[in-house]
Order: sequence, then structure tokens, then C-alpha cells
Amino acid sequence: MKKVNIFLFIVFCIISVSCAKNNTDTSAPSNLQVTANVSVDSSGNVAFTATADNATSYSFQLGNGTTLTSTTGLLSYTYQVLGTYTYSVIVTATSSSGATISKTVFVTVTVAKTATNVTGSLVWSDEFNTNGAPDPTKWKYDLGAGGWGNNELEYYTNRSSNVTVSNGTLKITAIKENYNGSNYTSGRILTSGLYSFKYGRIDISAKLPAGGGVWPAIWSLGNNFSSAGWPTCGEMDIMEYVGNNPNTIFSTFHYPGNSGGNAISKNITVQNLTTSFHLYTLQWGATTISMYVDGKLVNSIPNNQSLPFNQNFFLILNVAMGGNFGGTVDPAFTSGTMEIDYIRVYQ
Repeated sequence: MKKVNIFLFIVFCIISVSCAKNNTDTSAPSNLQVTANVSVDSSGNVAFTATADNATSYSFQLGNGTTLTSTTGLLSYTYQVLGTYTYSVIVTATSSSGATISKTVFVTVTVAKTATNVTGSLVWSDEFNTNGAPDPTKWKYDLGAGGWGNNELEYYTNRSSNVTVSNGTLKITAIKENYNGSNYTSGRILTSGLYSFKYGRIDISAKLPAGGGVWPAIWSLGNNFSSAGWPTCGEMDIMEYVGNNPNTIFSTFHYPGNSGGNAISKNITVQNLTTSFHLYTLQWGATTISMYVDGKLVNSIPNNQSLPFNQNFFLILNVAMGGNFGGTVDPAFTSGTMEIDYIRVYQ
């Protein structure tokens, strides 16, 4: 019996050691360290350095929808959205066995208005620095009620009480008032026939109106809208906000087969939309179209020649009330204003 017990003990020890060895992956990465050196010249450039034991490659999720890899752990990246924003960067180290370890760092980056790293050149802009009506060489008005099929409740006017430029911003204001049979007035301006563009990047700095039932939008339609109709012309909604769904921004693509309730739409949660200015960006190319809020990716689709997004598009700014998307208007609503600080197009 003693010999048997000794034999069993030895076998047990061998199995235990074997299991311990199998449960220990000595090739797994460990001790991941990440540093981020932000350029002080407001160019948006950040030099990342990542190190980890047993790592053979590194992945950098840069907090704006972009992911890049490096075999050395060194990466230089230039953020391009104007302003000062904090990005959550996730760095993942991978070993030869495929094991991973990750770490998150927060990087605050400033990109100045005069930054030279912006893709392309500034080809069109409105800084809204001249008080009065919007520049008539850049903007015209849509007038009337009904919301062009959206069952909106406002009457769009060209009155200064609804659309005006003052103190460095464009102000589009929805007002609760009886006007030409409607219970609300507001403004809708557009660049159709005055300016349109194909591909490039557009930045819009805006502060949104508050109140249940408001539906402000920054969007665009294809130049062939009047002849081809909607959705054949294509529609890109860079920003839509619904007061009944606070802290949420919607970015949407409409085109044949994907329009109305079947549109390609995504949203993002953003704080202080009605009290602070935020940056809304459309990055538009022949192969990809992406929309961002404060540098964070909201929606992106592949582009190709079968889609209507390969022609010139014009811009539209408006504040709707109620309607198919805006929903029920708060009875206590009296007025709400969307302010635009600037619009800049780069190509």
C-alpha cells in the first residue's frame, strides 16, 4: 500500500507541474507602456510610443474612427479637426502567439484655424462676420409651409426675426407665432444655384436650439434635385438634432434603396449641444464618405460610381418644428435658435 501511495503521489505531482506549464503563456505580452507627445505648434501632430514585453506589433485606435498599426510601437499621426478635443486612444500590443494586452490613454490635441495640415485648400467659407441678412451671393431662402413632405409645422420666412447674422454668428430662429396659417415660423437657407462642390471636407461650428419639437439640420442635396427628384439626387445629413431626444446627434445618408426610414443613419451622444458650439464635419471622397462630431466618427459608407454621391452637392441649413422626425412640440416652447459660427469647405 505504501508503494502504491508513493506512485500515485509522484503521478499527481507530474500532472500538476504539466498543467501549471500549460496554463502559463510565457509569450504573452506584458508591461505595456504608452506615451503621447503632442506638438505644441497646434498642428495636431502626436508622436505615440508604445513598448511591451514579448510584443511583435501594436494597434492604435486613435479615437476618431481611425486605426493604424506599427511593428515598432512608434507612430506619428496628425489630427485634422479644428479646435481643442480630447481623444480616447486604445493601444493593443500583440505577441507572436496572438495574445494581446491593451491600454487606453487620453490625448488632448489642439488644431489651430490656420493649421497647414488640413487636407486641401480652403475653397469656400462663410465666417458670418457681417451683421444683417446672410450674404446674398452665398445664400438664398426656401419659403413656405409644410416642410416639403415632412409634415413640419413651421412657415419658413426671410424675415430677420427668423434668419439674421449678428455678433459673428448666423442665427436661425424658430418662433411660436401665428403666421400665414402656421403656428410657428422659422428659417431655411441654402446655397443652391450659388455654390456647390464635389468631394472634399466641410467643417461647420454650430450651437443647437433647445426644446421639445425642434429639429435643426445641416445637410446637402445633389445638384440634380430639381430634375431627378429625391432620393435619386442623394442626400447627406451631416447633422440632425431632435429636441425630444436630447444629447443625440444623427448623421444620415439617403439614396435609392436606402432612404426615409431605410436610410443609412447612425447617432452619437454628445453633451452640451444647446449650450456650446460643436464641430460637425463631412469628409467626402470617391471611395469613402464619413461624418464626425468633434472629431469622433459617427457614420461612414463606402462610395462608388453607382451611388449619387459623385456629383456636386449644395448646402441647406434650417430649423424645423415637429414633423415626421421632430415629433410633438412642447406646449411651453416659445423660441429656439441654431447658431452657426462658421462653415468652411476644403478641397
